[in-house]
Amino acid sequence: MLTKANRHDVTQLLPLLEAIPPIAGQRGAPKRKPKMIQADRAYDSNPLRVLLAKRGIATQIARRHSAHGSGLGKTRWVVERTIAWLHQFRRLRIRFERLAQIHEAFLKLGCALICWRFLKAT
Repeated sequence: MLTKANRHDVTQLLPLLEAIPPIAGQRGAPKRKPKMIQADRAYDSNPLRVLLAKRGIATQIARRHSAHGSGLGKTRWVVERTIAWLHQFRRLRIRFERLAQIHEAFLKLGCALICWRFLKAT
């Protein structure tokens, strides 16, 4: 889901959750929500925490104005590493395209190249 650069992260979390496609694979109704959400300080909002709790989604969100070392870095490094890999491509580091479809196409191409390099090395 692509948004403009001047949108707050907190306002975009719920539309992102709604956009998750059903995950099939086991018997019964397909899953449509994550078990837990990990986020940085930009998502620290008590109304957001309450809303996610009502939906049955656990949260690990770092609190603002608290000391670093919340423990989220133990698992969040995977996301940060992937973003760093995508930033090696100039067109993804700085967005030049006006159309979201073109930017998303370059994003998918970058992900494919990263996967191809990873598989080629093994």
